[in-house]
Amino acid sequence: QVTLEESGGGLVQAGGSLRLSCAPSGRTSSSWRMAWFRQAPGKERDFVAAINWSGGFTYYTDSMKGRFTISRDSAKNTVYLQMNSLKPEDTAVYYCALRAGAFTLGAPYNLATAYGNWGQGTQVTVSS
Repeated sequence: QVTLEESGGGLVQAGGSLRLSCAPSGRTSSSWRMAWFRQAPGKERDFVAAINWSGGFTYYTDSMKGRFTISRDSAKNTVYLQMNSLKPEDTAVYYCALRAGAFTLGAPYNLATAYGNWGQGTQVTVSS
């Protein structure tokens, strides 16, 4: 069972930046798809961004495209989420997720149930 360790959350002022990290344990696979989701209090868990482990493609929620960037460093076995121009509405717990295989029509990249492994979450708070 792969575990995902997240880090990098914290408190930042509006307009600031944070970089989240997600490091999977054990041996990695080029078939993996990694993603970030976020969940604000009282709301559903929403898709943020996804990337394949080989780094050939990325997906974003339209509202975050241009502010957030997902990337991975295969040498460090780490996936990152760079968040710039943060807004108070970005305040949420951010979760790293892993899918061990390609996305399908029934398991698309932006659906939480498509992912079988989750990190514990890291809190991001943006003050106004």
